[in-house]
Amino acid sequence: MIDPKMLREKSEIVFESLKKRGTEINMDRLFSFDEKRRMLIQESEKMKSERNELSNEIARLKKSGSDAENKISHLRDLGKDIEGLEQELRIVEKEWENMLLVIPNIPHESVPVGTSETDNKEVRVWGEKPSFDFAPLPHWDIGEKLDVLDFKRAAKITGSRFTLYKAGGALLERALINFMLDLHTREHGYTEVLPPFMVNRDAMTGTGQLPKFEEELFKLQGIDYFLIPTAEVPVTNIYNNEILKEDDLTIKFVAYTPCFRAEAGAHGKDTRGLTRQHQFNKVELVKFARPEQSYEELEGLLLDAEDVLKKLNIHYRVSLLCTGDLGFSSAKTYDIEVWLPGQNIYREISSCSNFENFQARRARIRYRKSGNKVDFVHTLNGSGLAVGRTVMAVMENYQNSDGSITIPEALRPYMHGITRIDAP
Repeated sequence: MIDPKMLREKSEIVFESLKKRGTEINMDRLFSFDEKRRMLIQESEKMKSERNELSNEIARLKKSGSDAENKISHLRDLGKDIEGLEQELRIVEKEWENMLLVIPNIPHESVPVGTSETDNKEVRVWGEKPSFDFAPLPHWDIGEKLDVLDFKRAAKITGSRFTLYKAGGALLERALINFMLDLHTREHGYTEVLPPFMVNRDAMTGTGQLPKFEEELFKLQGIDYFLIPTAEVPVTNIYNNEILKEDDLTIKFVAYTPCFRAEAGAHGKDTRGLTRQHQFNKVELVKFARPEQSYEELEGLLLDAEDVLKKLNIHYRVSLLCTGDLGFSSAKTYDIEVWLPGQNIYREISSCSNFENFQARRARIRYRKSGNKVDFVHTLNGSGLAVGRTVMAVMENYQNSDGSITIPEALRPYMHGITRIDAP
């Protein structure tokens, strides 16, 4: 959430931010509600002060034995007026807050201005594209030929954009999850957590999924819970409405969870194979940092995510997203894009973002500084990595001419020593 004080005192920064993002918000309506809200608060406080003075005066009259009926009658009328005013204030404040909740974060000054992914800036490239003496296949063809990915039976069980992993495919998915968790806990210093896979509306609102992206979520019937679209939501909300100790920062969590996304409006777009599923596994990295250290922590988080692909020896590139491609809650985001030779494309496998205090303000996550001052933390997160997309990267980059898949050396201890997945 944008700082309301900034909206009032530095509105030009917010206007410029919205312009860079290509976002339109009715700011006049927001300012109108803010002005009315503050007027009602002022009036309410004035009437409450009058009520306190009147109560004291009635007490003095009663103590002296004087008639206080007129004052008591006025006090009752004043109480009704205050009640009506506060009811109006609650309505105005709710509407004002709802408008605040749909204003996106302000991009960091280092974010390039642009309108789409074509304006993103390539930061670096690691490794080289593999060469083949045969035409490489996409992972969905490899998986079906090896009988390790079954899309047709998954569709029978549930519907389109679900996958049934089998035999070596299921083992590969599990191996990657354990490999990533071990790497991030043992080498990168993250604490592993296993959060709930369902969250309440407050948690979704805290990280910015609600109210703007409700159509992208799976909601449970009969209860105001949602299946998580990413572990970012439950893990960030571990400290919802808490005050942390400054000495405890930076806090680093890693979590494996399944993720659930409705992908509304994505019909016909990247729907083959594992690219865009309604249910997929992900290992997520989340940090809580001091404001002055958060951009240094973002660079470290990015390197931690990249390390997964380095150890798997898979070629990738890193891009800095432009303002028009930036996520709603993010102030700055890097995308890691893995090379998929079977499709001859780069595909995003991780987004690493600094949200500054945008999520912390919504979720009320603060820390106590020296001098007893309380401030909002900065939150960061990134995939470390999306597991299904890593499976397809391994399958396409390590495929052989006979249709088999060679297992990367770093994964073999997690594959019971298996070095290849062959056709049954």
